[in-house]
Amino acid sequence: MTTFVLLHGAWHGGWCWARVADILRARGHRVTTPTQTGLGERRHLLTDAVTLTTFGEDLRLHLDYEDLSDVVLVGHSFAGSALSYVAERSAARIARLVYLDATLVFGGEAPFESNPPDVVALRRQIAQDFSGGLSLPPPPAAAFGVTGAADAAWLEGKMTPHPLRTFETKLEISGPPGAGLPARYIVCRDPVYGPLSTARERAQALGWPMPEIATGHDAMVTAPAALADMLEAE
Repeated sequence: MTTFVLLHGAWHGGWCWARVADILRARGHRVTTPTQTGLGERRHLLTDAVTLTTFGEDLRLHLDYEDLSDVVLVGHSFAGSALSYVAERSAARIARLVYLDATLVFGGEAPFESNPPDVVALRRQIAQDFSGGLSLPPPPAAAFGVTGAADAAWLEGKMTPHPLRTFETKLEISGPPGAGLPARYIVCRDPVYGPLSTARERAQALGWPMPEIATGHDAMVTAPAALADMLEAE
């Protein structure tokens, strides 16, 4: 039995892992799917005090309070930063890291700093128009490569606004992402998610294995069985 902790990305929640979690549990594994502050069933906690450090602490405390060890820690998309935060603080609890089509932010860097200035300006304007700068509204499911009508309706019915300050605050780590733990970076390649070009370059520079899965960015929705197989692989 392996213990998997599956952490969601922006606009999502622990709910997005339901299909993958069901498969892994049926295979005898232990699986937890925490939701970060201000999102999903914790959407009522969204305030301008939610930062990137909040997300990191959410995950660190989840590992502590569930008393988890020898964990395969999986972070999708925006969750890459929380993985790196926890890798540096809770290494004794972690067997390996899986960055699933995830952001790769370095210490002292904010997620927005790895995005083109025009993209950052547009997102800030969208947040201002939507919520006075508090949060970003969810994009359409198609932005994540989810085009099937039923899957898109399910995804769009559950996504929630994402706290803007998590994009603007700096990641509090002292070394490179992954803290030297065994790590790999899964690339969702059909279609490739454009905003992660910098992250893919960084994963390659770090020398991590970079297996690919033939589906879009939200692989847990569109290819749960194939993703479960890949997460089980050492």
